[in-house]
Amino acid sequence: MRIPVVDKDHKPLMPTTPARARRWIESGKAIKCWSDLGQFYVQLTVDPSGRETQDIAIGIDPGKKYSGIGVQSAKFTLYTAHLVLPFQTVKDRMDARRLMRRGRRINRKVVFAKRAHRQKRFANRRQGKLAPSICANRHWKRLGQISASKVNLIRRSTGLIVAGSHL
Repeated sequence: MRIPVVDKDHKPLMPTTPARARRWIESGKAIKCWSDLGQFYVQLTVDPSGRETQDIAIGIDPGKKYSGIGVQSAKFTLYTAHLVLPFQTVKDRMDARRLMRRGRRINRKVVFAKRAHRQKRFANRRQGKLAPSICANRHWKRLGQISASKVNLIRRSTGLIVAGSHL
């Protein structure tokens, strides 16, 4: 494990060991600090002995349920992480969503089937044909488009219409 180090001006330096960081803090050469993400690091209060840095590589091992992350310099492994991915949780939630949707579809079909076979509430309604109350004469012809001047309102409660001159 390595502890990140920054100088007085918050410029990054090479990480150090936890033992060396403790010695620096006890002797007053460094102070404890935490980043906004909660990462512990030390800030030097004196000038560093060297400012050389090494190249660092980041490696990611992606997986279905787990992923690994590693940060490596030429000499040391600086950081490792093991990520537990939410694959199983997402899969379970998608399965539950599919089952709920299927259940809703089945319920809709059952309700529609019950509605299609129930008895008619009113005698003036026929399935697939016009109701007798909105037909023009005894030949069951449809009224079609009629201007408002040719229509008489019998009673407001029923809303039935008839042609003015035919009856």
